[in-house]
Amino acid sequence: MADRSDAYGWDEEDAYWTANYRNRPYASTNRQDYGYYRPAYRYGYEAAGRYKGRKWEDVESDLSRSWKTYEHRGTSTWEQMKEAVRDAWDRVTGKHTVSR
Repeated sequence: MADRSDAYGWDEEDAYWTANYRNRPYASTNRQDYGYYRPAYRYGYEAAGRYKGRKWEDVESDLSRSWKTYEHRGTSTWEQMKEAVRDAWDRVTGKHTVSR
């Protein structure tokens, strides 16, 4: 599948996640609003473009370390956000699944 970041911009991804985040297992459990997850989705979207062609397993530790300095993260931790980051990564790279 073609890299979604080539065809879609962050605005389109943001609209997708705004409409769909509540259906994700981590969101329904935590009962947070979209604003809580938005930085993670954006980070995953951006990371998929930055690490184009690489596997999640190969870059997760880099992403974890970089999360601490990501300007949009607020006070959230990697552990709180990594599932949402992975969701956005999978969607951009074409590996999005409905149930994980």
